[in-house]
Amino acid sequence: MVRSGIQRRGFLIAAAATGAVAAGGARAQSGEGSVQTDNAPKELAGKAMPEPSPSQSSGPVVPGRGSNLSGKVAVVTGAARGIGRAIAVELAANGADIVAVDIAGPVSPASNAVPASPEELEETAKMIRALGRRAETVRADIRDIAALKRIADQTEQQFGKIDIVVANAAIQRWKPLLEMEDSDWRDVIDNNLNGTANTIRAFAPKMVAKKKGRILVLSSMQGKHGTKDAASYSASKWGILGLMKSASMELGQYGITVNAIIPGLVDTALTRYQRRLSESIGETGQKVESPTPQQAWDNRAPTVPMRVGWLQPDDISPVAVFLASDAANLVTGAEYEVTAGDSAKDI
Repeated sequence: MVRSGIQRRGFLIAAAATGAVAAGGARAQSGEGSVQTDNAPKELAGKAMPEPSPSQSSGPVVPGRGSNLSGKVAVVTGAARGIGRAIAVELAANGADIVAVDIAGPVSPASNAVPASPEELEETAKMIRALGRRAETVRADIRDIAALKRIADQTEQQFGKIDIVVANAAIQRWKPLLEMEDSDWRDVIDNNLNGTANTIRAFAPKMVAKKKGRILVLSSMQGKHGTKDAASYSASKWGILGLMKSASMELGQYGITVNAIIPGLVDTALTRYQRRLSESIGETGQKVESPTPQQAWDNRAPTVPMRVGWLQPDDISPVAVFLASDAANLVTGAEYEVTAGDSAKDI
């Protein structure tokens, strides 16, 4: 019988020693002379290894350990639609209660997407409740750290704890760098990068107090390479990766993991407009004025290993479940790319 924790490690050491004895016996019988029957260091032989704490182990193999979020409480920003909604609903489908946060209104003129609405945020909550999970909605601006701290306090009071935080809210601006207004740069950086940092700074103290937590930040493949006419967005998403790695180093001592999900091109409000379709085709070296979505798909799909022009939000959300689960206890400071293979072309 294979036992859990340190006993499993002991089993492996014992098995290695047994194998050495068996091999030694075979060699002795064949006339090769005496052999060393224990290849393990003498100071370790027969001694137990240090027992890890629960946060220092992913635990024993059990069904669903990478997807079971029963009893967990998650806060998701930018949850009114798109990837944020998909992650919130996916976490709920696997057992978590959700606090869905979104400004649910205009963020800045430096955003090409139609603003999310209060109705869309409430629809997210309805989807979560339909799964039998508790859902609360909060309208807030992630640039306002005081508001986020109030949400952290309210969530702790209402739910008793905060286990998972997903910093997803973002805006995108398509404009050449030399044609940008100050707000085209500043507002994207302030919302995407500073807002993600605010989210970590507001909610992580609740996790530090209980010595465990999961923080997921959303970057983008556009943060792993330059993007023509979208420099502020690429810069913000690259900065999020540095933020994630730094936070993982600081918070690991408290049993808190911090990881980044990096989507490829995804069908969301941030990409579902004419300029983005034109830019997508332009990435393949062609120029098509006012392409249809089908033209953009047909043009891009052959360049992606899995032959898809773009992904859907619920193609991204399953990885969030794993990173939020106890199976990911020792996964931190990591980047998880979900791109249908498009990231295979990157260094």
